[in-house]
Amino acid sequence: MAGLFIAAAVAALAVAVDGRLAALLVVGGLAGLALHHALFGFASSTRRFLLDRRGVGVRAQLLMIAAASIAFVPLLAGGSAFGQGLGGAIAPVGVSVALGAFLFGIGMQLGGGCASGTLSGAGAGSFRMAITLAAFIGGSVLGTAHLPWWLDQPRLSAISIPDALGWPAGLTLQLAVIGLLVLGAIALERRRHGVHEPLAWRSDGTWRERLLQGGWPLAWGALALALLNLATLLIAGHPWSVTWGFALWGASLADALGFGIAEWTFWQWPGPARKLAAGVEQDTVSVMNVGLILGALLGAALAGRFAPRRRLTAGHVASAVIGGLLLGYGARLAFGCNIGALFSGIASGSVHGWLWLLAALPGAALGARLRPLFGLDDVAAPAAKGVRA
Repeated sequence: MAGLFIAAAVAALAVAVDGRLAALLVVGGLAGLALHHALFGFASSTRRFLLDRRGVGVRAQLLMIAAASIAFVPLLAGGSAFGQGLGGAIAPVGVSVALGAFLFGIGMQLGGGCASGTLSGAGAGSFRMAITLAAFIGGSVLGTAHLPWWLDQPRLSAISIPDALGWPAGLTLQLAVIGLLVLGAIALERRRHGVHEPLAWRSDGTWRERLLQGGWPLAWGALALALLNLATLLIAGHPWSVTWGFALWGASLADALGFGIAEWTFWQWPGPARKLAAGVEQDTVSVMNVGLILGALLGAALAGRFAPRRRLTAGHVASAVIGGLLLGYGARLAFGCNIGALFSGIASGSVHGWLWLLAALPGAALGARLRPLFGLDDVAAPAAKGVRA
C-alpha cells in the first residue's frame, strides 16, 4: 500500500508540478526507507554514547558526514553541475545557533527523535512520534516569530572552511577532524567496555533479506544517506533539509486560519514570503519530508513492523509535546537540525555546522538525564550483538 502511495504521489507531482519535485519525493522515500531499515537514530545513538559510551551510532554519523563531504566540497566549489546551480548549507555563526542547537539537543531526547527520526517514526506508526511532530511544527512557527530578534544578537557572518582555505585544504582539514573524532569515540568505548562495536557487523539473514526487510548494518545506512544527500544537492540545488518544511507547514495552516502569519517580519523576508505564497506542494523540502514519511511506512510494512501503538502515559505525552516544541524552536534559531545544520552544514564546510555539534551535545546530555522524570528509559536500546576487539 505504501508503495502505491509513493507511485501515485510521484505521478501526480510529475504531471501537476514538475519532474524535479517528483524525483525529490523518490529521494525522500528512499531516505525514509534507509533510516528505518538501518535503525539509523541520531537521538538514540547520541544518548548511548553520552550515557554508556557506546559509539557505533556516532561513528556511523561521522562516516556519513565524511562521505558526503568528499562529494559536496568539490561540487560546491565548482558552483554548478549538469546545468544546475549548487548552494551549500552555509549559515551565520552566533548566539542563535548555539542556543538553538542546545535546545534541540534537549528536545530530541525528550521527544524521542530528531527531525528525520520524528518523520520516520511517525511514518512507521509511532503515535508518540506523531505527537512530537505536531509539537515540532508548532515550535518551528514560534521560532519564526522570534528569529529576527535573535539575529540581532552577537554573531559572525557565514564562514565556509573550503572558501577560506581553498577546497582541497578545507576538505583535508575536515576529514582529519572527523577521523580524530572517530578515533576518540573508539578510545572512549574501549576504555569503558574493552571492545568497540563494528559498523558493518551483521549475521542474521542473507544480504537480500536485509536489503528488503531491514536489519541493515549501520555502515549501509550511513553511505545510503550520504548518497541520497548528494542526489538532493544535484536535483534541488541545495543539500538535504527537513525543518524548514515544518515551519512552512505550520505557517501555511495558521495563515489559512486567519492568524496573519504573512505579516510577521520573518514571513515578509523575500525567501520565506515567496515560499509561503507558492504553497507547500511547490516546496522541495516539504515534498522530501512527505516522501520520507511514506518511505518509512514502506520500510515498516516490508519488515512486518507496522503496528501503531496508541497507549501512552501522561509522561510520554508530556515529553513528546515539550520535546517537540524545543526541537522546532531550536531548529529555527540554529538554521537547521541534525540534517540541515549538522549533516548538510558540515558536509558543505560551514563552521555553523561544527558549532551546532558542540552546542547540541551538552543539550542532549541534559535531555538524556531528564528522561526518567517522564517515565522514559535513561539509556538507549542494548548494544548490538557481536563486538570486536
